[in-house]
Amino acid sequence: MSDSREAGIVRLKPGIFSPRRYYLIQLRKQVEAVVSLFISPLRGQLVIADYGCGNMPYQPLVKPYVKQYIGIDLAENKNADIHIDPEGKIAMADASVDLVLSTQVLEHVENPVFYLTEALRILKPGGKLIISTHGYWMFHPDPTDYWRWTSAGLNKIITERGFDIKYFHGIIGRSAMGLQLFQDGFLFKLPAFLHPVLAIIFQPLIWLFDKTTSQGSKNRDACTFVIVAEKK
Repeated sequence: MSDSREAGIVRLKPGIFSPRRYYLIQLRKQVEAVVSLFISPLRGQLVIADYGCGNMPYQPLVKPYVKQYIGIDLAENKNADIHIDPEGKIAMADASVDLVLSTQVLEHVENPVFYLTEALRILKPGGKLIISTHGYWMFHPDPTDYWRWTSAGLNKIITERGFDIKYFHGIIGRSAMGLQLFQDGFLFKLPAFLHPVLAIIFQPLIWLFDKTTSQGSKNRDACTFVIVAEKK
């Protein structure tokens, strides 16, 4: 593991010594909220594409409610059901899925406009894009890391691609995220056996600082944004 990447992060149930514990729990809760609002009411009727699926960390939260779960990723990902060609095009027909799920991918893609255009293309009319991506975060190439988003910029790029935003939620406000980045400033300078010590010190403080920030403030300025947008 280099100082710019983290491997083996347990996303759904991070342990008490995880230096990502608070963040990962908040992100999981938001995925669960979106599933409850937009997916579970149509249980068993939907085809979903996990776009940039990686190892499909959120599949257990989504798959029980959908008719078909399709993983889409680069050719080197053997877990994917469908691969993206070198130009970024998905080998799927137009209007072929009901939902596109994109968790922590947009910051990594070389051309986010084309990425969102492809998501729009494969969605049926009225289909929904469920996307999460970073406002603030450390540099973490996988295999690349290009972008960070303001709430206004993210709103702009998604709506300009032909989507109506139905849900916009920020997780972890500025002060709490400042502590997360402060923790990370030390994390990769210390031996791995000391990482749990940092986590035990900083993660409760991050929780405490985040409780002092209103949701309205987080929706404007946050570590990560979770959005549901509908194809016009």
